[in-house]
Amino acid sequence: MNGEVVNISKKYGKNQILRGVSFAINGGETIGIIGANGSGKSTLLRILAGVIKADEGQFLSDGVDLLSRGAGNRVAYVPQGTPLIEELNAYDNLRLWYEKDALKKSLESGMLKELGIGDFLKKPVKKLSGGMRKRLSVGCSIANDPEIMLLDEPTAALDLAAKERLKAFVGDFVKRGGAAVLVTHDAQELKECTRCYLLCDGVLSAIEDVDGQTLLKKLNSHEK
Repeated sequence: MNGEVVNISKKYGKNQILRGVSFAINGGETIGIIGANGSGKSTLLRILAGVIKADEGQFLSDGVDLLSRGAGNRVAYVPQGTPLIEELNAYDNLRLWYEKDALKKSLESGMLKELGIGDFLKKPVKKLSGGMRKRLSVGCSIANDPEIMLLDEPTAALDLAAKERLKAFVGDFVKRGGAAVLVTHDAQELKECTRCYLLCDGVLSAIEDVDGQTLLKKLNSHEK
């Protein structure tokens, strides 16, 4: 797929959160975005996912504006939290998103198998570890076989094993031709991205030097 974010702007009252944000999103790439807390990173992903509306701009995928037509099955959105129903088990949460036959197929040989969700299908969400919850959230988000994944700090607060499993899944998704947009504060994750950007004062700027320490210095300088 070939995509492009064009001139996304968003204002809350007198506060201009995003100012003409633009960047390309192409299949086989992982786009990394850093920025200080409150810089608008989550707002940008929520706009691209169709959760909230932009004041201006387009999100093009193969020439189709997903902001006006709807993201539909092209985009998967994984927010910071895990929007799951605590009282249900993992399987029942998945059934809210999947047809029964499609769910069975994905668990046996598809992306849900890659995520290892079959290991805890019958466990109530309230008894799942943080890593399991995150994998289940990702599993719910990809029910429609998306082309683009939007991930908001997906590995935050996870242990090393959970981080590596999730990173491997996203890496495989990209290798198959998908595109990922990743908001993160993890220097190692940023180093593994195809391209990196800094969001500051509503403006998105490309970062040419993807050295982890340099990226963190840039981020810290804007958080002071």
